[in-house]
Amino acid sequence: MSYLEKLLDGIKVEWKPLGEVAEVGTGRSNRKDEVQNGSYPFYVRSKNILKSNEYQFDETAIIIPGEGGIGDIFHYVQGKYALHQRAYRIYINIENMSTKFLYHFMRSCFKKYILSRSVGATSISIRKPMLQKFLVPIPCPDDVEKSLEIQGEIVRILDAFTELTAELTAELTAELTARKKQYNYYRDKLLTFDGNQAEWKPLGKIGKFTYGYAAKAKDSGNARFVRISDINGNGVLQVNGAKYVDISKENEKYVLQKNDLLMARTGATYGKTMIFNEDYPAIYAGFLIKLSFDKNIINPKYYWHFAQSIYFWQQAKNLVAGGGQPQFNANSLRRVIIPIPFADDPEKSLKEQERIVAILDKFDALTNSITEGLPQEIELRQKQYEYYRDLLLNFSKEEVEV
Repeated sequence: MSYLEKLLDGIKVEWKPLGEVAEVGTGRSNRKDEVQNGSYPFYVRSKNILKSNEYQFDETAIIIPGEGGIGDIFHYVQGKYALHQRAYRIYINIENMSTKFLYHFMRSCFKKYILSRSVGATSISIRKPMLQKFLVPIPCPDDVEKSLEIQGEIVRILDAFTELTAELTAELTAELTARKKQYNYYRDKLLTFDGNQAEWKPLGKIGKFTYGYAAKAKDSGNARFVRISDINGNGVLQVNGAKYVDISKENEKYVLQKNDLLMARTGATYGKTMIFNEDYPAIYAGFLIKLSFDKNIINPKYYWHFAQSIYFWQQAKNLVAGGGQPQFNANSLRRVIIPIPFADDPEKSLKEQERIVAILDKFDALTNSITEGLPQEIELRQKQYEYYRDLLLNFSKEEVEV
């Protein structure tokens, strides 16, 4: 930073409309040109990059969508590529402007510019004149070598932060994948019993199942309304996106108690099972099934771990009803069998279940800590990048009307 302070000290900065420093235009392709095995990248109106058999441009440029994702999606491209007819290319045509410098600058300032000129909180689409009026800074405009040197140093630092974030994300993702594999391995191993150590019993013989309360979710109420969409892929109740209902005589029988088990019975999330560990009032919705077991036979947490295992999912996939919307109703659930260790000795059985739960809870906590830590760490690195980016690109600016 001390080096850059000296580098930027007292420099002249000229602000110019983008249309004066770059060629701004759109592509001519549409999605019917998309092919799976094309040779050239095909930039469309999203983060996804498709493929094309033909290219339209061979250059270094910046690509942004003309509608949707404006201010959030930027592509820095080098070489041959095809372009959608509602995506814009920005090709620098002056010698004292670096494309990569402009790329970082637009990621820092373009969204704010667009929102200041849009009706409402978001911009659905932009037109070429609006894009051409966006003001960009040129440090030391009269000294090409000095200008590119300053831009190059800023790019070097910001690229380093981008690379660091990518490396850290890859490292933490690999760690998370390894921990999940380890967790799955030990869970399935602990639920594998030799000989007569366990008796496999149908859930219909040891439990009862009730469908939830059919009502419209509200933004406020005295009880959380737990819906099918509130169970995440790890069988945990999501914190975000909570909806509510009011408790009444009509629905008080659907109020959840600590350690109640809920399973999604329809749609893409069928079979996903959560255990309710919260301390606040909650009611479960109609597309969920509450599983009630005799706690002298099954530890609820033991069942929850079983419901995440390969032994449960092999059965669920065989029992689910087909059609457009997969159905895994109470009749199907009753046919699922679960291993009860030392079934003839309830006290010994519950102790063994508790031992298994204690081991798997540790793996679960470790896996979840990495799962939660991953986005948090990435967010911190992204904020760090944005902090330095905005600091490095904070050139003094006189008001310029375009």
